[in-house]
Amino acid sequence: MTVRTRRTRSPARPAAGDRGSMAVEAVLLAPVFLIFLMFLVGAGRVVEAQGEVNGAARDAARAASVQRALGTARDAASEAAEAALGGECTPVVSLTGSEWTEGGTVRATVTCPLDLDFLGFGVVKQVKGSSVVPLERFRRVE
Repeated sequence: MTVRTRRTRSPARPAAGDRGSMAVEAVLLAPVFLIFLMFLVGAGRVVEAQGEVNGAARDAARAASVQRALGTARDAASEAAEAALGGECTPVVSLTGSEWTEGGTVRATVTCPLDLDFLGFGVVKQVKGSSVVPLERFRRVE
């Protein structure tokens, strides 16, 4: 009497119906993975730009606070914001909301357009930052 043993397939060898399934999975998941990476890069760029604009608003408020007249304060704030952003964008600086009196405050708001077209989004986001700096109490302002 001969005993026949049944052959089992090896786990390292896929069945005939499973051939190519990994290639199909890779083709389906690759675009999802790339879109996720593009989203991460875009989100990182927005966060970085927000930090840069907040720093430019801080510098603009400080530069404006050491001036004696509101007109020269506006010019100094614009120059400081442009220098802080290093030519990455053309900032719009506003000193609206400032209390230009002895012991008052200077509120600088900087707005800068952020172009996300390099990622293929085709979107321009307005990044806005503001900062408030006190004026000296015993200093004459005009």
